[in-house]
Amino acid sequence: MARHRIDTHHHPYPPVYIEKTGEVLKHTTHAFYEKLKKWHPSQAIEAMDKDGIAVSVLSVSTPSVWLGDAASSRIFAREMNEAAARMQRDYKGRFGHFAALALPDVEGSLREIEYAFDTLDADGIALTTNYLDKYPGDEAFADVFDELDRRKAVVYFHPTAASFAFNVIPNIPPPTIEFPFDTTRAIVSLLFGGTLHRCPNIKWIFSHGGGALAMIANRLAGLAKNRPELSARVPNGVMHELSKLYVDVVGVTTPGAMRAVLDIVPMSHLLFGTDYPFWAPETTIKGLAGLKLSAADLQAIERDNALKLLPGLPR
Repeated sequence: MARHRIDTHHHPYPPVYIEKTGEVLKHTTHAFYEKLKKWHPSQAIEAMDKDGIAVSVLSVSTPSVWLGDAASSRIFAREMNEAAARMQRDYKGRFGHFAALALPDVEGSLREIEYAFDTLDADGIALTTNYLDKYPGDEAFADVFDELDRRKAVVYFHPTAASFAFNVIPNIPPPTIEFPFDTTRAIVSLLFGGTLHRCPNIKWIFSHGGGALAMIANRLAGLAKNRPELSARVPNGVMHELSKLYVDVVGVTTPGAMRAVLDIVPMSHLLFGTDYPFWAPETTIKGLAGLKLSAADLQAIERDNALKLLPGLPR
């Protein structure tokens, strides 16, 4: 099969990640854990070749690289980012990567941003939607986003779950319900924390169509109209800021979900993703095919939009 697709939502699981995340990873991935322990880059390449994926952009999923203290987490972030860069070298032309940061360690994250871009040639930065229940629009993270704005960086968010949301409904794992809502909380935090307006040079990517954003966007716009202290942080308007976001299409390739997403962002801001190894690439591919998009729109989602956003990717 000809390879043309670019996967912007693809997770690596090198041995160091399995070793250092341990029981936390087991808890968050449940039935997938044993499969992740056997992960190898060659498996990813095999899946990509089978489904016509030319390039996958690697990013660390939850629980990311925070281990509970700054010193060990800085080491872990560096190990994971170097592992991703090594995959790029070993499988030349097949991978890009978003570098992980060990937030909430701001000082360490600023150092890692420098190393990731200036030494490893990262394509962007990968974050999770909250850190110790603190969301990204919090003032504590302002220095990190100001530096990413200065660098005109791409910043990709993968959802996790807040501590209070892990067992809200017994036997329902967080990815099923909580991940979309945590993505939404992260966007709202950046919106009304003023970060989206203050950092106009950052290109923001959110997983899974932006979570529940499409359903609540008008509610957010209404809230801003009635709360001067919030509207002051979005002087160009709520919908203006939201329309600048990029989202991947994992999980939103049904007609209703896609229409809702396109109410918020333009077609040019939709990115192909697979969520490999949790979902088979063919899930997204078949979903997009079922939407009966024009050839130009399908090409834009599966390839062209990503190349415009991430010009350093292999062609």
